Amino acid sequence: MDITKREVARELLRIGAVKVRPDQPFTWASGWLSPFYCDNRKALSFPEVRGLVKEALCSAIGDNFQEYDVIAGVATGAIAQGALVADRLGKPFIYVRSAPKDHGLANLIEGFLEKGSRVMVVEDLISTGGSSLKAVQALRDAGSIVTGMVASFTYGFDVAEKAFEDAGVRLVTLTDYNSMLETALESGYIREEQLPALRKWRENPSEWGK
Repeated sequence: MDITKREVARELLRIGAVKVRPDQPFTWASGWLSPFYCDNRKALSFPEVRGLVKEALCSAIGDNFQEYDVIAGVATGAIAQGALVADRLGKPFIYVRSAPKDHGLANLIEGFLEKGSRVMVVEDLISTGGSSLKAVQALRDAGSIVTGMVASFTYGFDVAEKAFEDAGVRLVTLTDYNSMLETALESGYIREEQLPALRKWRENPSEWGK
């Protein structure tokens, strides 16, 4: 199934998963200010878009990765997407919490994971890459081999690309920030005069708006 970056971007824009507010920026958990917010988990509420994303993630895995035994979703955003992918591919599914439970078995990884398993990680969005690679480390600490990671969207920050390279994790994404901006401009979702602020933010997101 040949699904382009523009096609995924167009569908996310169509369902309102992307918000652009240069004059009223969003605040991320990291403290960064951003004029752009992508909530691609919204795709779960639209069956046709949910199906598109599922098939695109499966295609990304099939086209780029050959050997894997288990699909792992990263909590919480990619639990549903990961489960859909695992069901489509007929593979076992697990998910990785951001922190161990504070009760019961205090699990960090939920589901059955045999040591030595080759794990394909599914993520919903990549910003700095910190939380995604924390999940990768948890899987490695549990004795598994991480084959790679697929995600619906990436901002394409240099810090993230370096982090994935340093961690030895290959990342494949369905669409990215530049494709989203180009598609949004063509469709009238954003205006030409908004582009400078959006591009300037992308160049130095940690300092933008200060």
